[in-house]
Amino acid sequence: MMTLRQFLTFAGTAAAFLFAASPAHAETVNLYTTREPGLIQPLLSAFTRETGVDVRTIFIKDGLAERVAAEGERSPADVLMTVDFGNLIDLVDHDLVQAVDSEVLRAAVPAALRDADNRWFALSMRARLVYAAKDLDLEGLTYEDLADPRWKGRFCMRSGLHPYSTALIAAYIAHHGEAAAEAWLQGLKANLARKAGGGDREVARDILGQLCDIGVGNSYYVGRMRSGAGGPEQQKWGDAIQVVLPRFENSGTHVNISGAAVARHAPNRDQAVRLLEYLVSPAAQQIYAHVDFEYPVNEAAEPDPITAAYGTLQPDALPLTEIARHRRTASLMAERIGFDN
Repeated sequence: MMTLRQFLTFAGTAAAFLFAASPAHAETVNLYTTREPGLIQPLLSAFTRETGVDVRTIFIKDGLAERVAAEGERSPADVLMTVDFGNLIDLVDHDLVQAVDSEVLRAAVPAALRDADNRWFALSMRARLVYAAKDLDLEGLTYEDLADPRWKGRFCMRSGLHPYSTALIAAYIAHHGEAAAEAWLQGLKANLARKAGGGDREVARDILGQLCDIGVGNSYYVGRMRSGAGGPEQQKWGDAIQVVLPRFENSGTHVNISGAAVARHAPNRDQAVRLLEYLVSPAAQQIYAHVDFEYPVNEAAEPDPITAAYGTLQPDALPLTEIARHRRTASLMAERIGFDN
């Protein structure tokens, strides 16, 4: 029986063979991605039409870093694409990516949304919103307000151990320190109307069902629900809620990202950089906005009208790398207080 590492090495060798055996193309770039292929294919197709560079994609649901590490120098991967800034930082920590000296990328991606040494770059943003019943007056709401006892028995949230949740907790730690963050998290737990769990869309469902009055969820889910992309039932969930862009006191709204990096042993490095530069161009950023309902990172692009209706996004000014320093502490904190119990 093969070990996991042996399997990953075998998979990498097979991937290299398949890429090599694919029909010849003038130029190619090999993409490893944890994003669902359907969500990014419009972007990749547009890139190929514009540049003539063929994108060969391998979807890796879990274990991206382990896969690339096992393949080593034989890896055919040129670009590594994933969601959640923690996953991008893990790629850096495992020395699986390389720095990219690109004025195009630096000009398009704000400093807080890229690695200080240019080893990864955000491609789109998703804000951590408040979903709420429509009759509530929530003007000026902050993340700090969510622990207020007035929401006792009225608050819904997914697992405190989910990466979206630990990222928000880590941001709270970065702003206020561990002691204040634990008190806040205890307040959220005390306010829960049900056990933490499910997904963000289920928060909207439970608000419609009057199980809770308020909760947190990602911005792009609202777009998918309200657009009908998730079906008529989810459209009812999205239409039943109001959404609010909360902020941290004296700062902005917490955002997470999708992002990408050039693999350390990229065999087609120039094409990899070209793909990243295209993905932050205004044209590609508009596709992100209208197909995936994510916020563009390039200020030259506009969000989809559904997304724009939430209000003007002012992202938290803290660099994502600073927030990431507290991820493990955030996860341990959620476990320690039994947030999901």
